Amino acid sequence: MLIMTATPIPRTLALTYYGDLDVSSLDEMPAGRQPVSTAVARSAAERTAAYRILRQHVDEGRQAFVVCAAIDENNRVEVRAAEQEAERLQRDVFPDLRIALLHGRMRPAVKDGVMEAFRAGQADVLISTTVVEVGVDVPNATVMLVENAERFGLSQLHQLRGRIGRGAHASVCILFDESPPDNQEAKARLAAMERTTDGFELADEDLKLRGEGTLFDIKQSGLPDLKLARLSEDVELVKRARRRAFDLISGDPELDAQPDLLALLRRA
Repeated sequence: MLIMTATPIPRTLALTYYGDLDVSSLDEMPAGRQPVSTAVARSAAERTAAYRILRQHVDEGRQAFVVCAAIDENNRVEVRAAEQEAERLQRDVFPDLRIALLHGRMRPAVKDGVMEAFRAGQADVLISTTVVEVGVDVPNATVMLVENAERFGLSQLHQLRGRIGRGAHASVCILFDESPPDNQEAKARLAAMERTTDGFELADEDLKLRGEGTLFDIKQSGLPDLKLARLSEDVELVKRARRRAFDLISGDPELDAQPDLLALLRRA
């Protein structure tokens, strides 16, 4: 069986640590693409600078995404919402630009129409929720601003960032961080995004920050199965345990000489 992923997630990386997957890595960028530069913005001055960058790219004939964590302000958490941001940006920041709105509550035909218009260059800026996370290819889009980036996991941020840098032009992703100063986990996630565009490195960082989730199930989330070891820190221990398990099975496939171990495995 061949398993492929363009965006490694902690669970996938954990399965390689366990030895359940043999890995072949394609770590080269597709021909003609350039890496995306990433920056974190926290102050009002940095937000203004981000808008200036977006304006510059649009003036050069490029397009931009602005991604929000919610559709409207009726959400339970205090985040910038797509509908209100679209109105604010059109009214106060970019009154002369063509701004489009896309979110998951729209009818499929409407969503397809908005996306096709953006792809055709009929809008300069697309304000969207995470519906653009996958399946969107607009080579002319070279800027992405992510509102409340502290609300997203590393894998999702990496996936979102992959919507730009798909053409021959230099691209930039700016992550707006509105988390409290003491939210060190959010700071670590965004620092990792700023540091690298390598999906495997980000998955490893995600694994360290929030664990691998459940491994012995079809789900890709949940609490880690291991109670004491941490895959991100105990790789050598896992390798030794794997070798020991293979040696044991090769000499006693039915575990006839290990009734207690067999009973534990059957209860697992």
